[in-house]
Amino acid sequence: MNLFDNITIGMAAEHTATITPEMTVGHFVEHMPQVYGTPMMILHMEMAAGASIASHLPEGFVSVGMDVKVRHLAATPIGRTVRAISRVMQIEAKSVVFEVEAWDGARKIGDGTHRRVIVNLVEFEKRFGVRQLVMSLD
Repeated sequence: MNLFDNITIGMAAEHTATITPEMTVGHFVEHMPQVYGTPMMILHMEMAAGASIASHLPEGFVSVGMDVKVRHLAATPIGRTVRAISRVMQIEAKSVVFEVEAWDGARKIGDGTHRRVIVNLVEFEKRFGVRQLVMSLD
């Protein structure tokens, strides 16, 4: 089975987030404004892209980000709700390319492209020495 058999051009998803102080550039960088940070916008775009194909992947496989090319077009203050939208625009031999956008109401605040590769989660974690955290209730 090809990992891309169930993925088609046009598949889409969105991720919605209400901006909190922890999502602002000022939270991470002293003396910077308390507005939605570009790294958080990219994270939300990646979450939307991953969600658009997650349910179409074989058991045990996930998509991981490998390339981001975005513009952050406008500032968004704390309390506003942002929608990150993704749409599959290209399927290549080893990756999927998404068109991504972020919106603050009717105003586009970001756009660009994002590329994800599909990996076997267990093999990927072994390859990079990832260990699952075990939470204790003690």
